[in-house]
Amino acid sequence: MSGSMRSAGRWSALLLVALTAAACAPRARPLVGVETSSAIPRTPLPAVPQLYRFDWTYEDDTFDVKGDGVVRTGPPERARLDLFIANGYGNGLAILEGDSLFVPGIDMIRRFLPPPPLLWAALGRVALPPGRDTTVRLDGDTLRADISGTTNDRRTWRVHFFGSALVRIERIEDGRVVEWAERVPQADGALRLRYVHTSGRRSLNLAVSEILSIEEGFDDAIWRKP
Repeated sequence: MSGSMRSAGRWSALLLVALTAAACAPRARPLVGVETSSAIPRTPLPAVPQLYRFDWTYEDDTFDVKGDGVVRTGPPERARLDLFIANGYGNGLAILEGDSLFVPGIDMIRRFLPPPPLLWAALGRVALPPGRDTTVRLDGDTLRADISGTTNDRRTWRVHFFGSALVRIERIEDGRVVEWAERVPQADGALRLRYVHTSGRRSLNLAVSEILSIEEGFDDAIWRKP
């Protein structure tokens, strides 16, 4: 087989993979409800630093793993995530500051995590890049908004609020929901946080067992980047 035919074959295979991944992402449904001029609720971190304790699971097409962990928040826009892999197989950390995510050490931990806007969404905070247009609709107690990207950015961010609480954010590209994050309160008072990358077929689930307010705050050392 000639070099040009092999090259064409490789490109065809790559195109097939890309098309298959895109097909896995569901189409975004039209916004429902009555169009409104209501502003999107403000969602700052609580003024008092918080500590989340949780169990977590991650899975994709190649492997799955689980463990436990903690998140510590430092208002107005800092959070630290520590993941501990079950049976002492390792651990990792990530420090989120504004729109930047710092993940030292092994790349595996970065693979688990959503990008900053969706990681913030899991903590109940809207932290999206500026958009050129916003459409807001109200459907009973649920407010939804589509925030479109800039001229050179094809992304649309769809935010869902129940009352004033953020419950879900989706990233939409070319009319399809590529990834999303949500907060789901449980009947027993616990909280479930879920991130799914639909086209990448991977997910991270956190079952939050405890949220504590830390009046004295955290030692500044936890924010230092190794």
